[in-house]
Amino acid sequence: MPDVTYGGLRILPKRPCARDSLLIVSWNIERGLQFSKILDFLAPIQADLLLLQEVDLNARRTHYRNVASDLAQALKLNYAFGVEFQELSQGTAARPAYHGMATLSPWPLSKARIIRFRDQSTFWKPRWYVPNLAALQRRIGGRIALVAEATIHGSKVVTYNLHLESRGGDELRLRQLNEVLADCRSYVDQPRLVVAGDFNMIASDGDAAKALRDAGFHDAMRLPERATSIARGPSHQARVIDWIFASDALDSQGRVHEDIQASDHYPVSATLARSSDVCPI
Repeated sequence: MPDVTYGGLRILPKRPCARDSLLIVSWNIERGLQFSKILDFLAPIQADLLLLQEVDLNARRTHYRNVASDLAQALKLNYAFGVEFQELSQGTAARPAYHGMATLSPWPLSKARIIRFRDQSTFWKPRWYVPNLAALQRRIGGRIALVAEATIHGSKVVTYNLHLESRGGDELRLRQLNEVLADCRSYVDQPRLVVAGDFNMIASDGDAAKALRDAGFHDAMRLPERATSIARGPSHQARVIDWIFASDALDSQGRVHEDIQASDHYPVSATLARSSDVCPI
């Protein structure tokens, strides 16, 4: 299977020029295990960009769904899916299972690609002495960022949908984040840039915050306090690990959707103000 697959299901008609913002939702959907509840939340949102992490393809645990394609078809959206891991205990030799990231939008998506981080944890690798059981989650692959360009209101928005390593320390996650930020600097035409996803760490202070500020990003959630729970682990202890960052040229406000119980993470969203571009004809 290629690293990135596309599905083009809808090209949105031009919206009125009066619309002066774009809505981004980022969500670790925990494989898509609660597909119906996930769909029920996303359908009325009408987001311009959906950045989803932990998305299954042909896995036993999610009834062999192509979760990204099924969501895109139900919501009538375009999508790109990036392969993070082959899930060795969830498929067969004839029909392998995959796990990755999906970016969906009613707007055209193009130039999708993945950044497979140079630094990876060795935790997930299969070993001869570890049985191939679903609970042990043996995998081939590694953490990624899915990069895609969306053309929204005639303007380019470059999205980095990332899932930093859950095993290992913040030093590893910071090295992975720095790979993303280095890639961001390759855009010389100054498009709008969005970096969002499951960071698996607090990114509002320390070295991560400094790296993001130095690269020209701000916390697009802009919540008065980020003490609310974002991810809920087995102990239901609050951890602030899901973030949306935007280039500093964009004003924004955000929300944590704590009423949605469809994953072990809550969805987060941010509304970004558009610049005073002339509406495309």
